Amino acid sequence: MRNRRAALAAMATAASLALTLSACGQSGEGGSKEKSGDAKGATIGIAMPTKSSERWIADGANVVKDLKAKGYKTKLVYGEDDPDTQVSQIENLITQGVKGLIIAAIDNKSLNNVLQEAADAHIPVISYDRLILGTKNVDYYASFDNEKVGKLQGTYIVHKLGLDSGKKGPFNIELFAGSNDDNNTRYFFNGAMSVLQPYIDKKQLVVKSGQTELTKVTTLRWDGATAQKRMEDILTSKYTSGKVDAVLSPYDGISIGILAALKSDGYGSKSKPLPVITGQDAEVASVKSIIAGEQTQTIYKDLRKLAEVATTMVDDVLKGKKPEVNDTKSYNNGTKVVPAYLLQPVSVDKSNYEDVLVKGGYYTDAQLK
Repeated sequence: MRNRRAALAAMATAASLALTLSACGQSGEGGSKEKSGDAKGATIGIAMPTKSSERWIADGANVVKDLKAKGYKTKLVYGEDDPDTQVSQIENLITQGVKGLIIAAIDNKSLNNVLQEAADAHIPVISYDRLILGTKNVDYYASFDNEKVGKLQGTYIVHKLGLDSGKKGPFNIELFAGSNDDNNTRYFFNGAMSVLQPYIDKKQLVVKSGQTELTKVTTLRWDGATAQKRMEDILTSKYTSGKVDAVLSPYDGISIGILAALKSDGYGSKSKPLPVITGQDAEVASVKSIIAGEQTQTIYKDLRKLAEVATTMVDDVLKGKKPEVNDTKSYNNGTKVVPAYLLQPVSVDKSNYEDVLVKGGYYTDAQLK
């Protein structure tokens, strides 16, 4: 890159253009200094958390597809939910000379040093769906309106129980949240509790386990087996009498684990129906579960659009353009407010999955049978 700049510096017009583009590409603290000429045929590194989740496999494939359509080469890696592995992978991508990084962090506080290496190499960083914390060296954030995800889940529970149409309860509810090292967990949970807490305060919703604080209800790495074990423990210790009427679950993989615990405890019969169970990501297994009348709801987030936003961001930065954002206030990572583009989530259940997911082209009927 330095050789190119030295060559261009000999040409006054080209040098002026390069400086202009560099200034346009600077996003503030930790911004990129790439030029338009560096973008053509460049390789973009993509670091995803794990292949154990259907959604991250889809994310990786979508990002690769979109970048290739824009003329880029790609290197896609999965950290398999090991923060040290992901750091090592990103270091390798930097060493291999990638011109941009799209990162969905496993541990959003573990990347400070490696992202300083990226900044030193003038590599722009797009934080993908999970905000990277504690560093100035993240340029843009592509995600969904995460607080709204939680609000949709909470609102769905209230509506299905009839609390918004005059029913007083009390209904028993248990609360689950995502991984404590994922910044989105807080947004999802706070969004849901902004809806549910007034009913808990009025004792129309009762959390028999007593576990209502975020620190008490997180699920490390969003692991379904971990959620299943916790649900089993709650059922054994707190539900020798009475039944669970609703479960706030933040993610489909967690929902499947919760369902397994409930069914093992006898739920799913006419005398002991399954509770209202929310979810997120509209994964195939959970959509099938919804169709079968088990999981009740999920939040659909169009990963095709998320990939489009993230790839357009890195493309714009490398071409000296300022990416489009629609939120410049909400996502403070502890060091800077990261400019973000947030997409809108959609609540899906048995009544609308056909219109939203099938007619919308996300799945075919055959995939859901």
